Amino acid sequence: MFLSVFDMFKVGIGPSSSHTMGPMVAAARFLDKIRAAPFTCHALGGSLHGSLAFTGVGHATDRATILGLAGFRPDDYDADAADAALALIRDTQTITPPGLPAMRFNPKDDLVFDFGPTLPGHANGMILRAMDAQGDVILQETYYSIGGGFVLTADELAAGQDKDEGDPVPYPFKSAAEMLQMAETSGKTIAEMKKANEISRGGAENLRSGVARLWQVMNGCIERGLAEDGILPGGLSVRRRSRAIHQALLEERGTNLHAPHKINDWIGVYAMAVNEENAAGGQVVTAPTNGAAGVVPAVIKYWQDHVPGAREAEIETFLLTAAAIGGLVKFNASISGAEAGCQAEVGSAAAMGAAGLAAVLGGTPAQIENAAEIALEHHLGMTCDPVKGLVQVPCIERNGLGAIKAVSAASLALRGDGNHLVPLDACIETMRQTGADMSEKYKETSLGGLAVNIPNC
Repeated sequence: MFLSVFDMFKVGIGPSSSHTMGPMVAAARFLDKIRAAPFTCHALGGSLHGSLAFTGVGHATDRATILGLAGFRPDDYDADAADAALALIRDTQTITPPGLPAMRFNPKDDLVFDFGPTLPGHANGMILRAMDAQGDVILQETYYSIGGGFVLTADELAAGQDKDEGDPVPYPFKSAAEMLQMAETSGKTIAEMKKANEISRGGAENLRSGVARLWQVMNGCIERGLAEDGILPGGLSVRRRSRAIHQALLEERGTNLHAPHKINDWIGVYAMAVNEENAAGGQVVTAPTNGAAGVVPAVIKYWQDHVPGAREAEIETFLLTAAAIGGLVKFNASISGAEAGCQAEVGSAAAMGAAGLAAVLGGTPAQIENAAEIALEHHLGMTCDPVKGLVQVPCIERNGLGAIKAVSAASLALRGDGNHLVPLDACIETMRQTGADMSEKYKETSLGGLAVNIPNC
């Protein structure tokens, strides 16, 4: 099994990898089908289903889908150009994607939020259609946004194409047990095995430059979040807090107000800065999702800025190790809140962050696996119940606490020798079972939990 570090960590836009990035990617794929069709399409339409319908407005799913149909993609998204394109589409009720003629599209009528039964393949389903001059459907495709920005058609999902089918890699582990056995047999670290796999598929230079860009975007997101004030969009009137907290922490340095426990505030504020940027629709890196995008960057930032001896050159080791753990979770369970609740998002991110930190602090493969297990175990059962469908409450603070748990899990694991009672594989399987048993109203639908118990929301 192989999932690239660039599958687990993707540059994109907020507020949601599955509800914003995924639909934009799906729309771009649909444009490719139109371009390849032997006939001319005159109009476009679509429908959003399941979680994409219930929380789609709060996650800007409609906006992302429309922009995707206009030719925008998450990895090179231009906010100013997107605003101009949306205004033009609303005014003209047409979309003109690159390489295609103008097609009729009325944003108010031609993209429908369907609150009926969820489509059979996944909770995040959408159907896109192209029509002829008479309005008859001549091309249609069903897409599923399966978490972390991954998108499959209905046929691809049914055929199991969410599994890797590429050329063999040197270390094809499908479980943590296999990963640990391969590490022992080869004498390599988890990061070294993952690096060999990456180079066998994409080459050394692609890995080096790609990882450098990931950290550049992650760190840039933290810095922007720490510098911005104001109210987040969406109607909850949630105020950005990261800048004020960060300024207070800077002022308290070197004083008797700077108690040792305040390191948790530093870790938390880095994560909150990312998720405030995500909530505002800014550029983020899925880690492994947008809703959990703050955990891994916060742990890296903490390690780089607060741990003596940290070197930027080792960020590759951190991200490769984290991606290996994230790949195991995705392959054997889920990283989608719509499938398994927030345990699959922030829980997975905490496991990835804990593993990465344990690796760069010199942990053995067994200690790294233990760190990931501790972090994931203590997120089991966590629901996804965003208030008003926005990736703000409880999501922003939850990333902060997830990052703190990741650091604590790594520290606890490094105090031991790697031997522990609950294997990571058992914890991942428990998370999968818990997600399957969890009520649908706690899976990113805003139909339960905090979403229905906050007054005036």
